[in-house]
Amino acid sequence: MADRTDNLTSGNLLGIPETRLPDDFIDVQVAAELEEGDPRDIAARHPESPLAWATLAQDALSDGDEVAAYAYARTGYHRGLDALRGAGWRGQGPIPASHAPNRGFLRALAMLGETSRRLGDDVEGDRVTEFLREADPSLLG
Repeated sequence: MADRTDNLTSGNLLGIPETRLPDDFIDVQVAAELEEGDPRDIAARHPESPLAWATLAQDALSDGDEVAAYAYARTGYHRGLDALRGAGWRGQGPIPASHAPNRGFLRALAMLGETSRRLGDDVEGDRVTEFLREADPSLLG
């Protein structure tokens, strides 16, 4: 029988394996493109990228457009869920931020929580906080 004690120190008490998006996930390419490109153009070319949508959410929030930021964040969140499910995620367990391809989804998730709270939807904000805690507690500092 496998030793599950390694999970006691990682915070993963259920022993659910981590989900890691593939090393060649689109967000790796998108991260490079975002260094010099327009996020709107990049999202149009790569609508499957949670990172592109999370970036648009952050930009909209910076511009004071909380409704657009929420819509962008929710799109990134759903595109990320699709990718995670394709990578074997079954609705629970760690999604480590230390794995670069996971970061776009986690950023979209964090933006969804932030924009939900700004729009007065604390129930959604709390749900997102719990999701982030389960995915990678280090994100909640």
